Amino acid sequence: MSKFTKKKSSDLPPISTASLPDIVFMLLFFFMVVTVMRDTELKVEQNLPKADQVEKLKKDRSIFIFAGKPSTQYRKAYGDEGRIQIGDKYTDVSKIGLALKEAQSKLIPELQNKVVVALKIDDDTNTGLVSDIKEKLRELNMVKIIYITTPGNQLEE
Repeated sequence: MSKFTKKKSSDLPPISTASLPDIVFMLLFFFMVVTVMRDTELKVEQNLPKADQVEKLKKDRSIFIFAGKPSTQYRKAYGDEGRIQIGDKYTDVSKIGLALKEAQSKLIPELQNKVVVALKIDDDTNTGLVSDIKEKLRELNMVKIIYITTPGNQLEE
């Protein structure tokens, strides 16, 4: 008989955790790359009008002006009248110049003189508010204006 017998172990070998930090950092890097950060929180309703001839433009030199009725969470504080939003703040027609200068200063220096103002106006917004905004932009010599719409045909509804 032999003196040496093989010991049969019923225990499972321990799981190697050597590659665990690599996996964690790879997932962290993946989510950092694919996550999109929202730069403005909309405080006005945005039911945009439809247009059948739309063109996609670059957003790198645009300053967005949102106009419409306040969202449901802001109606109690601001009422049902149409409001103007630039960035994350409501603004008045008389203070559009200051808000636009602040937004313009956040752009890259090469594009600060080539600003295009993008108007995202709700479908139900009063035309008087829109004409007030356009008149104020004319006074500020910001005459490059684009209107943001959704694709479709307004007449087919």
